[in-house]
Amino acid sequence: MKRREVISVIGGAAAWPLAAGAQQGERMRRIGLLLVSGSEPLGPFREALADIGYVEGKNIQIEVRSAQGQDTRLLELAAELVRSRVDVIIAVQTPAAHAAKNATRDIPIIVMAGDPIATGLITNLARPGGNITGLSATAAEAAAKSLELIAEIKPGARRVGVLGNADDPFIKPFFEQIQRGAPSVRLEVREIIVRGSDELNGAFATIARERADAVIIQGSLPVKPTVDLALKYQLPSLSTQKSAVQAGILMSYSASFAERARVIANYVDEILKGAKPADLPVQQPTRYELAINLKTAKALGLDVPPTLLARADEVIE
Repeated sequence: MKRREVISVIGGAAAWPLAAGAQQGERMRRIGLLLVSGSEPLGPFREALADIGYVEGKNIQIEVRSAQGQDTRLLELAAELVRSRVDVIIAVQTPAAHAAKNATRDIPIIVMAGDPIATGLITNLARPGGNITGLSATAAEAAAKSLELIAEIKPGARRVGVLGNADDPFIKPFFEQIQRGAPSVRLEVREIIVRGSDELNGAFATIARERADAVIIQGSLPVKPTVDLALKYQLPSLSTQKSAVQAGILMSYSASFAERARVIANYVDEILKGAKPADLPVQQPTRYELAINLKTAKALGLDVPPTLLARADEVIE
């Protein structure tokens, strides 16, 4: 069951006319898409580009490179995109953004990353400088909001485990925001840093052994193993990635992916027309979505409160 709402585009425009896109006769433009994993839905990107006149196979070609959850491959994949001479690189999540930044100072980069100032991607949101612009996902604040969701779905919860990705520069603001929000819902936080997929089982075992009531998983960690382990240890799981809920995580509270896709598509259009990333402000999302996987809730023996279901933007049954 999906609840859809019309997403208003940042900046006040309802849509961009087809005429705003590339015109007939222009050369094929090449867009590189660098992903931490292949789990993020590509559909919204393609739809948003099509809305402004960029149709794959006609006037654009999209080169997708995914590390499939192996962060160590990102720099190599970013270098591949640079060698293939793409016109612009879109980097999704902080590790991909840093890999792209390290791979080129010339090709424009549009990032969708958490807290790009705190993680060292840029120094100023209004005028980012260099070859980087994009969208701050504000995932740290969304992770803190997840604490309130735990209190709703398990009113007696007292302890939460938080898994952070050692290879993700976003780990520091991610942990800080959660620690800041924990006292308001009377939750004790146990932070665990994971340095590779082979450490995930041990991390979940520790969280279960310490009788945590739930686990919050940083969005750049591999999705499939975390889904399987959360079910194995019967832990309600939360992520800052909606796609993780579609894969089996219990809940997510995150910035609207459709809205982010439209902002990024607009920036692709501006850059292909000659705009410099340094002059395009890094924007922040205005809409957030709550997603709940009822199949996972059933597997965990949880009853999701009707009030929580009523607020959800997407419910997977």
